[in-house]
Amino acid sequence: MTSNTGTKCIHEGWRPSEGEPRQLPIYQSTTFKYDTSDTMGQLFDLEREGYFYTRLQNPTNDAVAAKICALEGGVAAMLTSSGQAANFYAIFNICEAGDHFIASSSIYGGTYNLFGVTMKKMGIECTFVDQTLPAEELEKYFKPNTKAVFGETITNPTVSIFDFEKFAKLAHDHGVPLIVDNTFATPVNCRPFEWGADIVTHSTTKYMDGHGVGVGGCIVDSGNFDWMAHAEKFPGLTTPDESYHGITYAERFGKGAYITKATAQLMRDLGSIQSPQNAFYLNLGLETLHLRMKQHCENALAVAKYLKANDKVDWVHYADLEGDEYNELAKKYMPNGTCGVLAFGIKGGREASIKFMDSLKFASIVTHVADAKTCLLHPASHTHRQMSEEQLIEAGVAPDLIRLSVGIENVEDLIADLEQAFAQL
Repeated sequence: MTSNTGTKCIHEGWRPSEGEPRQLPIYQSTTFKYDTSDTMGQLFDLEREGYFYTRLQNPTNDAVAAKICALEGGVAAMLTSSGQAANFYAIFNICEAGDHFIASSSIYGGTYNLFGVTMKKMGIECTFVDQTLPAEELEKYFKPNTKAVFGETITNPTVSIFDFEKFAKLAHDHGVPLIVDNTFATPVNCRPFEWGADIVTHSTTKYMDGHGVGVGGCIVDSGNFDWMAHAEKFPGLTTPDESYHGITYAERFGKGAYITKATAQLMRDLGSIQSPQNAFYLNLGLETLHLRMKQHCENALAVAKYLKANDKVDWVHYADLEGDEYNELAKKYMPNGTCGVLAFGIKGGREASIKFMDSLKFASIVTHVADAKTCLLHPASHTHRQMSEEQLIEAGVAPDLIRLSVGIENVEDLIADLEQAFAQL
């Protein structure tokens, strides 16, 4: 329809015909009616497109998934109930008991626990790696049963930048897809498929929703990974599925195989569907995503510069700052800005950090991140508190790290709030 990201944010997904609602309708129905038993049977056999039960698909959800798919430049997408569900499905769609995958150790704490604890109980092994290692060092972590590589465009909470080209080459040299969580950058600031990623996930709860009103997730497939070329590694996609009348997804659905399998098999059995109401809220957020991301980045850079010059601040990590260790990667992969999230540490350690946070007036201490309002938390005490000291160090989460999600308020007011909080120390 258009190559312009802003126009896609507004117009993709729902395209009303004459006399149809201008705004995306909420199809708040669990089920859909058909006139004949045969039609319903064809739907269950995947021989016909259509809707029959919202646990699998819903028109509201599909319209929003199509918008995100267009923004990312993919071929197919599906919404999930949360970002956690999206990451779980993305891996579980191609891994089963006895399989192995590789993930950056710097990923979000909840995902780290999902991969390292919960999926381990399912017989799927994850090796966490330092994403800054050179390719020749990372090579040694691949095994014959490795099925995927996973990373985050911008890590949460350490705001490190993922080197797409390095990991894409490693993954593809070993015949496996690269899966990237693009939550923080969003497709407004980074399109991982253009740098070699095969599958993208999102916690739509964050910038895409943008207002903290609806939990959700999304998976987008580029359609670029050739499953049949590595058929022995991915039997779930390349051999008959007896639970669906012997369908071989890669043969029947081509570039749509991955998302079709995730829908027909995983969503059917696990049911982590996003509610149509939340999808409707998400669509409203997406319509202003391109405007908000620009303001988030401008505000965050101004705040990062203020913090860098503050003698009560020990360190600041924000890739858009000149001199930041990830600045060159940020310029390469996200030349228009990264996101509104930054990390910093205060002199005086954990106690000083807590006093500072408790003194803020505009910024809220919340678990959430990446919405219109400025918020912050202390990961070692909050999101990553289930991790050991060793795991925290491995993930790069310092005891004094404060994750600050800079909102779209007036930046002078935000800096004044920080200033008065520092005065309390």
